[in-house]
Amino acid sequence: MGHDHEHHHGSSNIKTAFFLNFSFTIIELIGGVLTNSVAIMSDAIHDLGDSLSLGLSWFLQNKSKQKSNNTFTYGYRRFSLLGALINSIVLIVGSLFVLSEAVPRILDPQPPQSVGMFFLAILGVVVNGTAVLKTRSGTSMNMKVVSWHLLEDVLGWIAVLIVSIVMYFWNFPILDPLLAVLITCYILVNVIRNLKKTLFIFLDGVPEEIDPDAIATEIQKLANVADTHHVHVWSLDGEEHVLTLHVVLADGLSVDEIAEVKRAVKQAVSPYQFSHITIETELSEADCSLHEEPSTPSR
Repeated sequence: MGHDHEHHHGSSNIKTAFFLNFSFTIIELIGGVLTNSVAIMSDAIHDLGDSLSLGLSWFLQNKSKQKSNNTFTYGYRRFSLLGALINSIVLIVGSLFVLSEAVPRILDPQPPQSVGMFFLAILGVVVNGTAVLKTRSGTSMNMKVVSWHLLEDVLGWIAVLIVSIVMYFWNFPILDPLLAVLITCYILVNVIRNLKKTLFIFLDGVPEEIDPDAIATEIQKLANVADTHHVHVWSLDGEEHVLTLHVVLADGLSVDEIAEVKRAVKQAVSPYQFSHITIETELSEADCSLHEEPSTPSR
């Protein structure tokens, strides 16, 4: 029940963050045009990407709570990853567009309206700061990506606030496009890093906090366990992990003793809190070909 409550709470927080972010994005786009600030426009593009991601994440977070069926036997947990993936792609495209607008302005600076930038920056810090507080407690990859991008927005608006104050007292219009380039490059670096993590999960990479060799070694120490094979670990969404393995048993075990080995294995891996564990038991005298990975057929 606690886990379901966490997902419901996370979905509600994404919903709130979506409406906050989308409403402010509209204000931001208009404000960027009126103040002639490419830095604000760059953050507006970023916020638009976040708004699309938050809306999609809200839908997919709800979708991911559906039970498993014959189509998706592990359930819909991986659907929440799509929000992180699509958000990353949108932000990369938007960032490249911002760079195409900002770089020419470094060569030919155009003075923005610093007063308008100042008030928009204050509003941006408040709105995005509230959205961060709503999403920072999430533990899924989807929620982590969303929260990280919203935090980037807060840092971006703090930078816009500082630049607007500087330009109010001194005429340095080049600061605006320079800030846009810095914000965009910073966003790109972190988006690409998060995209790599998301793709790593899609490719069934082993979660970094889990060592399959250590798991195998621990299980091999158990009573009536002769060996282990095919220890496979992957993650459904960056939060819920899966373990499958073959356990080679000692000779002459009874049905009750085999059941006890399985209980001992599950107890041994319980600190990892796997959401799914599949244990296949084998006899030590079984054909060793059962222990081999299937070979790739020749073409």
